[in-house]
Amino acid sequence: MEAVWIAVGWILVALGLIGCFIPILPGPLLAYLSLFAALAAGGSNAPSVRELWVNGAVVACVMMLDYVVPALGAKKFKCSHAGIICCAIGTFVGLFFLPFGVVAGPFLGALFGELLAGKDFGAAILGAFGAFVGYVAGLLMKLACCSFLAWRFCMLTLN
Repeated sequence: MEAVWIAVGWILVALGLIGCFIPILPGPLLAYLSLFAALAAGGSNAPSVRELWVNGAVVACVMMLDYVVPALGAKKFKCSHAGIICCAIGTFVGLFFLPFGVVAGPFLGALFGELLAGKDFGAAILGAFGAFVGYVAGLLMKLACCSFLAWRFCMLTLN
């Protein structure tokens, strides 16, 4: 049964890392659940209750900040509401054009939204850049969290 839980944990880690790039998957939460798979697998290296609480709090903060950081980046560069909405749409559409779509999608979406909002091209580029910077900051934050949880799962299960 231990091998089944470890396999479930690896699947959760993989989905968590994929979820950093695909907005519909809650990447940090899935990676966090891998620690519970390690706990269910048992063994002498099972995570402590304290570790689960601390990592759970960090994951909750990262998931909340994932909604705030892109908006802050967009706001800092005076991106319009339409630019932010189109940035999110561009992120989704970009997934169909991997690998470059993941990078270009948010930027082009925000640029399109800014132009729809009636901004001139220079201001639209600046707003799109802000939305893109916010998106990348959120992505890096999620990736750091998921990478740490993946590392921790490895340390717990690879004896």
